[in-house]
Amino acid sequence: MSVNGATCMGETVSISVIVNGEPVTREVKARQSLADFLREDMGLTGLHLGCEHGVCGACSVMVDGDVIRGCLCLAAQVDGKSVETIEGLSDRGALEPLQAAFLRHNAAQCGFCTPGMLIAGYDFLVREGNPERDEIRDYISGNFCRCTGYQAIVNAIEAVAKDARKSGEAR
Repeated sequence: MSVNGATCMGETVSISVIVNGEPVTREVKARQSLADFLREDMGLTGLHLGCEHGVCGACSVMVDGDVIRGCLCLAAQVDGKSVETIEGLSDRGALEPLQAAFLRHNAAQCGFCTPGMLIAGYDFLVREGNPERDEIRDYISGNFCRCTGYQAIVNAIEAVAKDARKSGEAR
């Protein structure tokens, strides 16, 4: 049996994936979520598990450049693909302006939603570059935050967009 090209052997699946730039080959449970694989097998605990129904956005990761919910994706589905987590984006410096803005605008609070919010904000800035406040609110609406009321998060993302406009750079 094959799942997206991965070979199933009983209850496990062999996958080869690039995680934060590093090639990884592992045997995983056929029904193991990507979020559980990243947290338990890879030790990448930056993504959080909140609702485990794909609603809260705490488990957001990037797969081949698209933001997905790690709790809704099986690890077997990313066989042959590239996965970037909050750790990978942070390590390569992609999030530095956004992380600094989150600190300046007190957008982190308890921090539970922060990795998902940073990934969503980063993705939106890369795709849109010059968003309006309403567009930012709309884009991050799929990520739940129980502490900030979203205003500080929107302010932080907007600040990075404004800084990019001033310097003539598109994020």
